[in-house]
Amino acid sequence: MSDRLQGSGLTSARARARMIERLRAEGIRDERVLAAMNAVPRHAFVEEALSSRAYEDTALPLGFQQTISQPFVVARMAELLLAGRDTLGKTLEVGAGCGYQAAVLSHMASDVYAIERIAKLLERARANLRPLRLPNVRLKHADGSLGLAAVAPFDSIILAAAATRVPQALVDQLAVGGKMALPLGATDQVILLVERLSNGSLKETRLDAVRFVPLLPGTE
Repeated sequence: MSDRLQGSGLTSARARARMIERLRAEGIRDERVLAAMNAVPRHAFVEEALSSRAYEDTALPLGFQQTISQPFVVARMAELLLAGRDTLGKTLEVGAGCGYQAAVLSHMASDVYAIERIAKLLERARANLRPLRLPNVRLKHADGSLGLAAVAPFDSIILAAAATRVPQALVDQLAVGGKMALPLGATDQVILLVERLSNGSLKETRLDAVRFVPLLPGTE
Protein backbone atom coordinates (compact mmCIF):
# COMPACT_ATOMS: atom_id res chain seq x y z
CA MET A 1 0.00 0.00 0.00
CA SER A 2 1.34 3.46 -0.90
CA ASP A 3 2.38 5.91 1.82
CA ARG A 4 -0.53 8.15 0.80
CA LEU A 5 -3.06 5.35 1.35
CA GLN A 6 -1.35 4.03 4.49
CA GLY A 7 -1.29 7.40 6.24
CA SER A 8 0.38 8.28 9.52
CA GLY A 9 -0.49 10.23 12.64
CA LEU A 10 -3.84 11.94 12.13
CA THR A 11 -4.36 10.01 8.87
CA SER A 12 -3.44 6.57 10.21
CA ALA A 13 -5.52 3.43 10.63
CA ARG A 14 -5.75 4.35 14.31
CA ALA A 15 -7.36 7.68 13.42
CA ARG A 16 -9.83 5.83 11.21
CA ALA A 17 -10.63 3.42 14.04
CA ARG A 18 -11.43 6.38 16.29
CA MET A 19 -13.83 7.65 13.60
CA ILE A 20 -15.57 4.25 13.61
CA GLU A 21 -15.97 4.35 17.40
CA ARG A 22 -17.43 7.84 17.14
CA LEU A 23 -19.90 6.65 14.49
CA ARG A 24 -20.98 3.85 16.83
CA ALA A 25 -21.46 6.36 19.63
CA GLU A 26 -23.55 8.53 17.29
CA GLY A 27 -25.92 5.65 16.57
CA ILE A 28 -24.59 3.80 13.51
CA ARG A 29 -25.30 0.15 14.29
CA ASP A 30 -24.85 -1.81 11.05
CA GLU A 31 -21.44 -3.47 11.25
CA ARG A 32 -21.36 -3.83 7.46
CA VAL A 33 -21.53 -0.04 7.13
CA LEU A 34 -18.87 0.47 9.80
CA ALA A 35 -16.60 -2.08 8.10
CA ALA A 36 -17.00 -0.31 4.76
CA MET A 37 -16.21 3.06 6.35
CA ASN A 38 -13.15 1.53 8.02
CA ALA A 39 -11.95 0.02 4.72
CA VAL A 40 -11.68 3.35 2.87
CA PRO A 41 -8.86 5.84 3.64
CA ARG A 42 -10.82 9.12 3.65
CA HIS A 43 -7.61 11.15 3.88
CA ALA A 44 -6.63 9.96 0.39
CA PHE A 45 -9.71 11.70 -1.06
CA VAL A 46 -9.06 15.23 0.24
CA GLU A 47 -6.34 17.77 -0.47
CA GLU A 48 -3.14 16.98 1.41
CA ALA A 49 -3.44 20.29 3.27
CA LEU A 50 -6.73 19.00 4.76
CA SER A 51 -5.72 15.37 5.27
CA SER A 52 -5.10 15.84 9.02
CA ARG A 53 -8.82 16.68 9.34
CA ALA A 54 -10.04 13.75 7.23
CA TYR A 55 -11.41 11.73 10.15
CA GLU A 56 -13.21 14.59 11.84
CA ASP A 57 -16.99 14.39 11.57
CA THR A 58 -17.26 17.31 9.21
CA ALA A 59 -17.71 18.08 5.52
CA LEU A 60 -14.54 19.36 3.84
CA PRO A 61 -14.16 21.52 0.72
CA LEU A 62 -13.21 19.91 -2.60
CA GLY A 63 -13.14 23.04 -4.74
CA PHE A 64 -15.68 23.72 -7.49
CA GLN A 65 -18.07 24.79 -4.67
CA GLN A 66 -18.41 21.12 -3.68
CA THR A 67 -17.72 19.25 -0.44
CA ILE A 68 -16.94 15.72 0.72
CA SER A 69 -19.83 14.71 3.00
CA GLN A 70 -19.24 14.27 6.72
CA PRO A 71 -18.62 10.62 7.70
CA PHE A 72 -21.77 10.34 9.82
CA VAL A 73 -24.04 11.34 6.92
CA VAL A 74 -22.32 8.89 4.53
CA ALA A 75 -22.76 6.12 7.10
CA ARG A 76 -26.33 7.10 7.98
CA MET A 77 -27.55 7.13 4.38
CA ALA A 78 -25.82 3.82 3.63
CA GLU A 79 -27.38 2.27 6.73
CA LEU A 80 -30.85 3.44 5.68
CA LEU A 81 -30.40 1.91 2.23
CA LEU A 82 -28.99 -1.36 3.56
CA ALA A 83 -31.54 -1.94 6.35
CA GLY A 84 -33.39 -5.22 5.93
CA ARG A 85 -31.30 -6.25 2.92
CA ASP A 86 -28.22 -8.40 2.34
CA THR A 87 -26.64 -5.97 -0.09
CA LEU A 88 -27.16 -2.59 -1.76
CA GLY A 89 -27.24 -4.45 -5.07
CA LYS A 90 -26.83 -2.35 -8.21
CA THR A 91 -26.31 1.17 -6.90
CA LEU A 92 -26.47 4.62 -8.47
CA GLU A 93 -24.64 7.49 -6.81
CA VAL A 94 -25.55 11.00 -7.95
CA GLY A 95 -22.69 13.37 -7.19
CA ALA A 96 -19.48 11.32 -7.21
CA GLY A 97 -17.41 14.28 -6.04
CA CYS A 98 -13.94 13.08 -5.07
CA GLY A 99 -14.96 9.39 -5.24
CA TYR A 100 -15.01 8.73 -1.47
CA GLN A 101 -18.64 7.70 -1.09
CA ALA A 102 -18.44 5.48 -4.19
CA ALA A 103 -15.51 3.67 -2.58
CA VAL A 104 -17.49 3.14 0.62
CA LEU A 105 -20.56 1.94 -1.28
CA SER A 106 -18.45 -0.50 -3.32
CA HIS A 107 -17.96 -2.63 -0.20
CA MET A 108 -21.72 -3.10 0.20
CA ALA A 109 -22.95 -3.15 -3.42
CA SER A 110 -22.63 -5.50 -6.37
CA ASP A 111 -21.98 -2.56 -8.71
CA VAL A 112 -21.70 1.19 -8.18
CA TYR A 113 -22.43 3.66 -10.99
CA ALA A 114 -21.27 7.09 -9.83
CA ILE A 115 -22.26 10.19 -11.82
CA GLU A 116 -20.51 13.55 -11.57
CA ARG A 117 -21.54 16.68 -13.54
CA ILE A 118 -18.19 18.50 -13.14
CA ALA A 119 -15.64 16.94 -15.49
CA LYS A 120 -12.53 18.13 -13.60
CA LEU A 121 -13.88 16.77 -10.34
CA LEU A 122 -14.62 13.45 -12.00
CA GLU A 123 -10.99 13.30 -13.18
CA ARG A 124 -9.92 13.74 -9.55
CA ALA A 125 -12.29 10.97 -8.46
CA ARG A 126 -10.76 8.63 -11.04
CA ALA A 127 -7.26 9.45 -9.78
CA ASN A 128 -8.31 8.94 -6.16
CA LEU A 129 -10.00 5.61 -6.84
CA ARG A 130 -7.34 4.14 -9.12
CA PRO A 131 -4.94 3.00 -6.35
CA LEU A 132 -7.81 1.19 -4.55
CA ARG A 133 -8.50 -1.01 -7.59
CA LEU A 134 -12.22 -1.39 -6.98
CA PRO A 135 -13.54 -3.49 -9.89
CA ASN A 136 -17.22 -2.76 -9.26
CA VAL A 137 -17.11 1.07 -9.46
CA ARG A 138 -17.90 2.85 -12.73
CA LEU A 139 -17.70 6.63 -13.11
CA LYS A 140 -19.61 8.72 -15.64
CA HIS A 141 -19.63 12.41 -16.55
CA ALA A 142 -23.33 13.24 -16.86
CA ASP A 143 -26.27 15.16 -15.42
CA GLY A 144 -27.01 13.13 -12.31
CA SER A 145 -30.61 14.32 -12.01
CA LEU A 146 -31.33 12.29 -15.16
CA GLY A 147 -29.84 9.10 -13.74
CA LEU A 148 -28.53 6.37 -16.04
CA ALA A 149 -31.50 4.90 -17.85
CA ALA A 150 -29.28 2.64 -19.97
CA VAL A 151 -28.34 0.50 -16.95
CA ALA A 152 -31.49 0.96 -14.83
CA PRO A 153 -33.26 -0.21 -12.73
CA PHE A 154 -31.22 0.29 -9.57
CA ASP A 155 -31.66 -1.44 -6.24
CA SER A 156 -30.22 1.58 -4.42
CA ILE A 157 -29.91 5.25 -5.34
CA ILE A 158 -28.08 7.80 -3.21
CA LEU A 159 -27.73 11.53 -3.82
CA ALA A 160 -24.83 13.62 -2.53
CA ALA A 161 -26.54 16.93 -3.33
CA ALA A 162 -29.86 18.39 -2.19
CA ALA A 163 -32.84 18.38 -4.54
CA THR A 164 -35.75 20.78 -4.09
CA ARG A 165 -38.02 17.95 -5.28
CA VAL A 166 -37.43 14.28 -5.95
CA PRO A 167 -36.16 13.90 -9.55
CA GLN A 168 -38.77 11.91 -11.47
CA ALA A 169 -36.10 10.30 -13.68
CA LEU A 170 -34.51 8.75 -10.58
CA VAL A 171 -37.87 7.53 -9.25
CA ASP A 172 -38.49 5.87 -12.62
CA GLN A 173 -35.12 4.09 -12.38
CA LEU A 174 -35.72 2.63 -8.90
CA ALA A 175 -36.31 -1.12 -8.92
CA VAL A 176 -39.20 -2.81 -7.15
CA GLY A 177 -37.96 -3.37 -3.61
CA GLY A 178 -35.38 -0.63 -4.14
CA LYS A 179 -34.55 2.34 -1.94
CA MET A 180 -33.39 5.88 -2.63
CA ALA A 181 -31.88 8.23 -0.05
CA LEU A 182 -31.50 11.92 -0.82
CA PRO A 183 -31.19 15.28 0.89
CA LEU A 184 -34.37 17.24 0.15
CA GLY A 185 -34.99 20.96 0.48
CA ALA A 186 -33.54 24.32 -0.42
CA THR A 187 -32.85 25.56 3.12
CA ASP A 188 -34.37 23.30 5.79
CA GLN A 189 -33.02 20.07 4.37
CA VAL A 190 -33.83 16.54 5.55
CA ILE A 191 -32.86 13.05 4.44
CA LEU A 192 -35.75 11.59 2.47
CA LEU A 193 -35.97 7.82 2.12
CA VAL A 194 -38.01 6.66 -0.88
CA GLU A 195 -38.93 2.96 -1.12
CA ARG A 196 -40.59 1.23 -4.06
CA LEU A 197 -42.84 -1.42 -2.52
CA SER A 198 -43.61 -4.84 -3.96
CA ASN A 199 -46.83 -3.53 -5.54
CA GLY A 200 -44.88 -0.75 -7.27
CA SER A 201 -46.16 2.06 -5.05
CA LEU A 202 -43.81 4.51 -3.32
CA LYS A 203 -43.30 5.10 0.38
CA GLU A 204 -41.55 8.30 1.54
CA THR A 205 -40.05 8.85 5.01
CA ARG A 206 -38.53 12.15 6.18
CA LEU A 207 -35.62 11.71 8.57
CA ASP A 208 -32.58 13.62 9.87
CA ALA A 209 -31.88 17.30 9.26
CA VAL A 210 -28.82 17.73 7.00
CA ARG A 211 -26.91 20.36 5.06
CA PHE A 212 -25.82 19.67 1.45
CA VAL A 213 -24.81 21.66 -1.61
CA PRO A 214 -27.66 21.96 -4.15
CA LEU A 215 -28.30 19.46 -6.92
CA LEU A 216 -27.67 21.33 -10.16
CA PRO A 217 -28.66 20.31 -13.70
CA GLY A 218 -26.40 19.94 -16.72
CA THR A 219 -22.66 19.28 -16.97
CA GLU A 220 -19.53 21.39 -16.96
